[in-house]
Amino acid sequence: MNMAAKALFSLSLSLGILISLCSADWNILSSQRTRNGGVKISLKNYCEGWRMNVELHNIREFEVVPEECVDYVGKYMKSTQYRVDLERAIEECMVYLSTSCSLKKDGRDAWIFDIDDTLLSTVPYYKKHQYGGEKLNVTSLEEWMSKGKAPALEHSLKLFNDIKAKGIQIILVSSRREHLRSATIDNLVNVGFHGWSSLVLRGPEDELKGVQSYKAEVRKKLVSGGYRIWGILGDQYSSIQGLPSAKRTFKLPNPLYYIS
Repeated sequence: MNMAAKALFSLSLSLGILISLCSADWNILSSQRTRNGGVKISLKNYCEGWRMNVELHNIREFEVVPEECVDYVGKYMKSTQYRVDLERAIEECMVYLSTSCSLKKDGRDAWIFDIDDTLLSTVPYYKKHQYGGEKLNVTSLEEWMSKGKAPALEHSLKLFNDIKAKGIQIILVSSRREHLRSATIDNLVNVGFHGWSSLVLRGPEDELKGVQSYKAEVRKKLVSGGYRIWGILGDQYSSIQGLPSAKRTFKLPNPLYYIS
């Protein structure tokens, strides 16, 4: 094959791939375009809508991020927008603390934090697993957690320290299992979290419970013990829903996975 023929073949192959990709995009979006009366939407629009409806809790129980949105979710998790979204949620917590909490300072004022993607980021793990595009392998995730290398979410660390300075009891309630206690404590301390009052992890008796039920039962015990739960910060609705609740709940963005 001479040089001209090779060049023509390469051009044809490239055009074929480009047309295939465009066709795939069109197939993904065509039904949405029809439903919206001819309004043109891009793949980015589609995936932005998917992420937004995850945060609004309209989309639930998903096992994986849609294949066509994996790239978008990955870019979001690395973006300035994600950091701004985190920061704004933390700012709202701080406003609430400074204006609406009549603390009694008797050792029974409490605030609950989730851990994963609330205090510690699992983004480095999910980066290696298609940003939620792969079905979760619990064994693999726990192996990563056991290494204690998760970085802190810096805005959450600031809130943690502000709450601690106010004399509020900090209670960490995580769906991590009990065998990860030592690794979890080491990880938290190594990235700057220390001075919490209690760390609650799932024991064998909690294995068959949904996360929402498990966390609600923990709160029930705390309230029965005389604690006033002024706030909860988590990245999953299962961390903040269920009774008894707190006086206010706050959710951080997380389109990577869903835990019920």
